Amino acid sequence: MTEIRKILHVEDDPDIREIAYLALAELGGFVVMQCADGAEALEKAQGFEPDLILLDMMMPGMTGVETLAAIRVQTTLVSTPAIFMTSKNIATEHQDEIKTMAVGAIQKPFDPVALPDQIRAIVANSAS
Repeated sequence: MTEIRKILHVEDDPDIREIAYLALAELGGFVVMQCADGAEALEKAQGFEPDLILLDMMMPGMTGVETLAAIRVQTTLVSTPAIFMTSKNIATEHQDEIKTMAVGAIQKPFDPVALPDQIRAIVANSAS
């Protein structure tokens, strides 16, 4: 698995986007492209060529699951690892999608300081 340098982050809540950006870019040193919804992610994903897709599961319009499925079909990002961010209840309801579509899930609310290392650990564990 390649090193994670570039993250496509898809989140509809502007406050969560801002906190995640600070955690990922400032603390984690990642290059981050943020999208407010699935449609924007579909427009930008291919050109950005992320090493990881980090996305909210519950968004208006396209859900995270629908967004990831569309990205996988419409781009060359078929094997790019993905991590869902969601509440514990939603993660429990969507265990099958998480297991088949993503390398893991991060529960909201998340610890911004721990987020970069949490992402690295999930990706490292998926590669072993």
